[in-house]
Amino acid sequence: MFKVGQSVSVLDEDLAGQVIAVKGNVVTVSCDGFDLEFSADELVLIDNTLGQSYITPDQEDIKQKAQPKKRQTTRKKKTKDKYLPTMEVDLHIHQLTDKSGRMTNHEMLNLQVDTARRQLEFAIRKRFQKIVFIHGVGEGVLKMELEYLFGRYNVKYYDADYKKYGLGATEVYIYQNATPD
Repeated sequence: MFKVGQSVSVLDEDLAGQVIAVKGNVVTVSCDGFDLEFSADELVLIDNTLGQSYITPDQEDIKQKAQPKKRQTTRKKKTKDKYLPTMEVDLHIHQLTDKSGRMTNHEMLNLQVDTARRQLEFAIRKRFQKIVFIHGVGEGVLKMELEYLFGRYNVKYYDADYKKYGLGATEVYIYQNATPD
């Protein structure tokens, strides 16, 4: 199959060279000044004019089996990460405006509820599944207004993670397709 003077490449190694002798199934190849002997099924003929290799079907099978299979790495989400909210909205008045000193309590409450409504509608449009509204503890007026607001949407709401937010936050689960039970 191989003839003296042909260029060959070794399947399992990064070696290439010229055939200098053929004795049955044993081929002697000159690689970088060294004469190495290989079995004929370990070599691939290289076409110098095109720069391509010619591989017989048997050699193709050998080449594929010799290459280690690559593992697909997929990053699994930790169970803790699965339940983290995708969006947080801080409704503390100092986070919403710099001019809270000139506002009445009613104006501050309206700004906070309007912000919550806009952010909730944004989350619904962008198909977020969970959103946390940080309202603080206070007297509970803002929390009651938020509960009234959430009642008008296709959502389920409950107190957010106590370890992270304490008592001053409400987590909202947004139903994407189905109606709530």
